[in-house]
Amino acid sequence: MTHSKPPASRPGVWQLLRIWGSIGLQSFGGGASTTFLIQDAFIEKYGWLTEEDFSRLWNLSLFTPGINLVAMTALIGRRLGGLWGMLASLLGLLLPSATITCLLTAGFTLIEHFPAVQAILRGVVPATAGIMLLVAIRFAAPQFELVRKEGLWRQLASVLIILGCALAIIVWQASVILVLLAASLAGIAIFTPWQQRPGRQTSPRQD
Repeated sequence: MTHSKPPASRPGVWQLLRIWGSIGLQSFGGGASTTFLIQDAFIEKYGWLTEEDFSRLWNLSLFTPGINLVAMTALIGRRLGGLWGMLASLLGLLLPSATITCLLTAGFTLIEHFPAVQAILRGVVPATAGIMLLVAIRFAAPQFELVRKEGLWRQLASVLIILGCALAIIVWQASVILVLLAASLAGIAIFTPWQQRPGRQTSPRQD
């Protein structure tokens, strides 16, 4: 199992503010692009998190109400910089993006009917889909690497959970929280290393 770098190599508060501010300024295209930028910064560029670390924090953020990326930002900031790191991370992500969003929204109402603007939007949608696909592959890679070491049947179980969750949401329009709870129970049943307790050893009889 891989681990993140030791605390001495982790960023300071101002560095977290700068990094998250950069992410907030670049996070065009929705949650997928923001997630990609976070992975690229904290996993690929600086190495403060591993893919396994990121997946674990993301799974925790899924169980929080509201916007998952905000919860993810708080979790990463808290892990790398404590309370002040968490506050700096949230400020860095939200302040630039919220400011740009307000300005774009005000301006978009004036130009949204222009043909050039509509053409731009039609090009952005496929790009966002491509980013989402890359993010999904990055999420799945460490999971499949983990189950690959645990046997073929656990690989099949992971694939079945993925397909089952997708079908439940797309076909049966199940509640996301119910799907997450069902996946959690399936994970407990399948991936918990159940071990039989060793039986009591009787001491040799002495005459």
